[in-house]
Amino acid sequence: MDFLISIPWWGWVLFFLLLVAIWDIFFQKSHTIKHNFPIVGHLRYWLESIGPEMRQYFVANNREELPFNRIERGWIYASAKKENNYEGFGTDRDIYAHQHMFVKNAMIGYQIPEKHPNTENPYFLPCAKVMGAHHKRKKPYRPASVINISAMSFGSLSARAVQSMNQGAAKSHAFHNTGEGGLSPYHKQGADVIFHFGTGYFGVRNSEGNLSIEKLKILVDENPCVKAIEIKLSQGAKPGKGGVLPGAKITPEIAEIRGVEVGKDVLSPSTHKAFKSIPELVDLIEQIADETGLPVGIKGAIGKLDQWQELASLMKKTGKGPDFITVDGGEGGTGAAPPSFADHVSLPWVYGFSCIYRIFQDEGLSEKIVFIGSGKLGFPAKAAMAFAMGVDCINVAREAMMSIGCIQAQVCHTNRCPAGVATQSKWLQNGINVPLKSDRLAQYFKTFRKEFLEITHAAGYEHPCQFTMNDIQVNVDDDYLSSDLSAVYGYKKNEVPFDGMQKLYDCPHLGGNSPEYST
Repeated sequence: MDFLISIPWWGWVLFFLLLVAIWDIFFQKSHTIKHNFPIVGHLRYWLESIGPEMRQYFVANNREELPFNRIERGWIYASAKKENNYEGFGTDRDIYAHQHMFVKNAMIGYQIPEKHPNTENPYFLPCAKVMGAHHKRKKPYRPASVINISAMSFGSLSARAVQSMNQGAAKSHAFHNTGEGGLSPYHKQGADVIFHFGTGYFGVRNSEGNLSIEKLKILVDENPCVKAIEIKLSQGAKPGKGGVLPGAKITPEIAEIRGVEVGKDVLSPSTHKAFKSIPELVDLIEQIADETGLPVGIKGAIGKLDQWQELASLMKKTGKGPDFITVDGGEGGTGAAPPSFADHVSLPWVYGFSCIYRIFQDEGLSEKIVFIGSGKLGFPAKAAMAFAMGVDCINVAREAMMSIGCIQAQVCHTNRCPAGVATQSKWLQNGINVPLKSDRLAQYFKTFRKEFLEITHAAGYEHPCQFTMNDIQVNVDDDYLSSDLSAVYGYKKNEVPFDGMQKLYDCPHLGGNSPEYST
């Protein structure tokens, strides 16, 4: 013992490094660098592991990063915290760059009259269309906010993250899409809910893993917060790819919510078992709408268009089909996917949506469907472009996550999210202060709507639904420098029926806890 005590601290350090070197050279076989350069080789892997953080904070400029650059993230953070989100000394963007977008302002903008809903509430901005109105559903629904929370499951996100988002959505009168992980208690904190299911039918599946209409009906009857139902055909992160939920991740709580067994791997097939063709999909939509009385929609990332054309033709012929369509962009989202899928499968949002809108427009259906856009649209100027192209609402996922603290660490798939948002680690998610974070999401949504209305008024309109494709101009390329959306994408958006914001305010189908929407 006296000998060990007499060894200086640096002697212990040298002894430890000797052990590391022996391990690197004689025992570990998986890393050539560590074998050839013992001890020093570890530095290479450590530097590589912190590379994204080093680039994010010290190397990349304000506009370089993807998927969201520092300016975009900063605007969301500042808006959520009700801080100054302005820029000084002019834009630092290259406004002549390819795909840069311009909103055309009017010579004299729209002036809000006295006793207008926006005089009392500058955040009041509901959807101009009513889900289910065209098909005469028993319980039509007008979203009380044009910006809402996209499909993100409990299990993918932490309990506290989901709870914060739902409470924030309630405070800002938005709806919250459950994602395909089922309706959890954390989704029932006061907000309107869109119940979403995919190929796993979590929460509404029978013992064989098939869709149970009876369970779906019971879920709707027992949860009046559910205002509509969405069937996921595909998503931008991994269209056409199924997945496996490892048994190790299935806690008793998740098992109860999803209707699966604890500790047993669960397969989400790449395609649905409840239907195998477009006519069968339409029949399922009508069956669900008849049984629940709710509007029913579909969500898809866009690729081939033949089946979408078949759907539009069948809807025109039968008068049946989805009440709303959520178009997801190939930009991806919170769902983890192989790079081959994330980078290359399905079209980016602007290309995909323009294709889909044209198909339903040609069949005379565009005014009868509520179109929801989902694909990095959580910024007022981008939303203006989306509305000009034909969108009626937008859903945000990663932007909502950032409003409650996500730092774009891009480790959502590892269960090690440092912000506690995309993890099931109790320690990491305990850092989320639910009342505070819910206030921040609500403030982000309110700031978004206020700024979106200001852009709308600058363009001479009362509501964003009045934007036309000639109101937005885009830089195209060197030979064809800049043009309106109508010239770029080859169609003109149909006029959305709109008779003033007051009519939307007085609508009996307005959601978002409408009696309190004056606050």
